[in-house]
Amino acid sequence: MTLDASAIIFTATGFIFAPLLFGIINKTKAFVGGRTGAPFLQPYFDLIKLMQKGGVYSVTTGWIFTSAPAVVLASVGVVMLLVPLATSGAVFSFNGDIFLFAGLLAFARLAMILAAMDTGSAFEGMGASREAMISAISEPGLLLMWVALAVITGQFSVEGMLGGDLNFAWSSAAGPAIVLLLVALFLLMLAENARIPVDDPTTHLELTMVHEVMILDHSGPDLGFLTYAAALKLWIFAALLVNIVLSIYDGPLWATATIFGVGMVLTAIAVALVESTMARLRMIQVPELLTIAVGLSAMSAAIALGVR
Repeated sequence: MTLDASAIIFTATGFIFAPLLFGIINKTKAFVGGRTGAPFLQPYFDLIKLMQKGGVYSVTTGWIFTSAPAVVLASVGVVMLLVPLATSGAVFSFNGDIFLFAGLLAFARLAMILAAMDTGSAFEGMGASREAMISAISEPGLLLMWVALAVITGQFSVEGMLGGDLNFAWSSAAGPAIVLLLVALFLLMLAENARIPVDDPTTHLELTMVHEVMILDHSGPDLGFLTYAAALKLWIFAALLVNIVLSIYDGPLWATATIFGVGMVLTAIAVALVESTMARLRMIQVPELLTIAVGLSAMSAAIALGVR
């Protein structure tokens, strides 16, 4: 592909505004609950404060624990370069980069799991085992989503699947497959980003923690890296969701970019509304929800194959 300035600008915008999604979610949840809430820019203030602090390390931890935050941030950061924002294209793209996309996210999760186990804490080990269980169900759904998009568009790169071919698919018999795909992707986004109803990012109850328990021993810049990586990951999944919807619109870049920004805000608000109106599921019910997402992805792929 030919790298243009718009791809770099939009990707840089994603790196800058990703933490703002957390601010929008928290502010919306506060509004629904009748509270004022923290300012929209509070996630940025938190990141700055964490980067100014020093790290504290247990004597039981080793190089796996200390290197995991940088590995997680680097892995998610590379995935950001694969995702096109609006219609500008991705920073780099090649056939089969969907496997790099899935592999890097899996590698980041593995680094976090190993870091949690490296602490020697049974509590963090419990969170790591729960995270592994959730990923074992959600990742097949993510791969099936790429299979469906590949069948619908005939492309084998993230940029190609979210390009012009998807625009024509909306008005064809593959339209229902895309709708199912959007529902599955939204559920997977909640699971992959440790949001309600799969996990509660604000809880500190021992029996319900998953993601938060794995990063309990991290502090200072390490915790900042992990928090920023979590913001980038949420941005990535929201961008996929918005791009699939936005593919139906074929207009000038500036208009598409504006609609993309509005779509990202609406996605964050949707996540906040789900968290404000639902309780976290019991752990034994989480696989059932994820199975629904996998089933929707499989149905989407089956419909796409039938249309093909």
